[in-house]
Amino acid sequence: MSDLVTRAQITLLSRTLHVSEERLTHLEKLGAANLHELQERMAKAIFAQHNSTFSRLSMLVPVIPLSISMPLVQRVVPPLIAGRAAGAIGVDHPKKAAEAVTMLDPSYAAAAAPYMDPHSVGQLADIAPVQPVMKIVNELLRRGDHVTAGPFLAYATPELVRAVETDVQDDEGLVRSASYAYSGENISVILRHLLTGTRVPRLVRTILQGSTELRLAALSVFARCDTDVVVAIGDIIFELGSADEIADLTGTFIDAGVVSETLRFVGQLSPSALDLLAANPVIADPDAIDTIASAVDGSIEPAIWRGLLELAERTTPPIARRIGNTVSHFETATLAQLPTVLSTSHLWPPMLKVLATAEPDAQSRIGEVWSALPALERNEIEQRVADLGLGDELTTLSATLQITH
Repeated sequence: MSDLVTRAQITLLSRTLHVSEERLTHLEKLGAANLHELQERMAKAIFAQHNSTFSRLSMLVPVIPLSISMPLVQRVVPPLIAGRAAGAIGVDHPKKAAEAVTMLDPSYAAAAAPYMDPHSVGQLADIAPVQPVMKIVNELLRRGDHVTAGPFLAYATPELVRAVETDVQDDEGLVRSASYAYSGENISVILRHLLTGTRVPRLVRTILQGSTELRLAALSVFARCDTDVVVAIGDIIFELGSADEIADLTGTFIDAGVVSETLRFVGQLSPSALDLLAANPVIADPDAIDTIASAVDGSIEPAIWRGLLELAERTTPPIARRIGNTVSHFETATLAQLPTVLSTSHLWPPMLKVLATAEPDAQSRIGEVWSALPALERNEIEQRVADLGLGDELTTLSATLQITH
């Protein structure tokens, strides 16, 4: 997971614990996955504390008609209490809960939503009345409460997704809410459905013209999607965006220091989209190239290397040479682990093509590190060089590679 997702999990944890994000920044080192697990466990513990109290209230539900209780609740019960009680009571009486949603004022429901147990919401998603839920979602987005709306996306049924497409018009709100949804699989399901209609092109246009915050939220969402979704969205971005808009969007990501997330997305683009990005003027900027390549140092994540190498392979020889030279100055530990990454991810061809444009000194530095590999692995590299017809271009690499330690 990425730094953008980690930041989102810090925000969600701060909401769960009702403390400022500043008090939790030291937990960023735990990473997104551990923070997500921590937030989930804390939420369960907090809601479990109130189960006994709310179970007594739950006993009254069959006794008091909703036509009497719901207006009274909305007049006298603070949204915080109503939100905490709603999940537990709803799970005990799902049909009553579904009926109660139709009687809720969207403003009251949106005020109570931040205090509801998302897991309880998930258990009720299949029977939730769609139109009242959409009114509540729209009210959350109107308030800019994307932190609350996001995690609920994990429980969106196909019927609710279809309703979002037609009834929720706030494109920016949808993107920013989705950035707080942890599961890339769930996000992919929603976007895969939206791709069957006309909504995604509109979303893309909103992103291209949007603020830095919106663009970063979109990157966080898209970079976690399944490859088929990324390919489709990427093609739309490069179809709708002018060269200047693509350059500006890419520049935003570079300036914000989210190169890893950018490369995860780039590595899944279609060949045509990759060609367009490689030809964009932003990739010809030496500072941009140095920033992009240097961000990979220390990483052995295949998705990040794929993004760098698939892009580098398609650039002009001078740019590819600059990338190859930069890679040659990576930490020895990174270069030593690189052959494993390249082998498991089938990335030897683009790596060798990039090195074929690099300076002899760069090839020598990398070859020296790789010369510590077992003879079988070194011979396999030599065979790959021959198969690609790059023997002349990679003479220095081959010569250095066979130096034994």
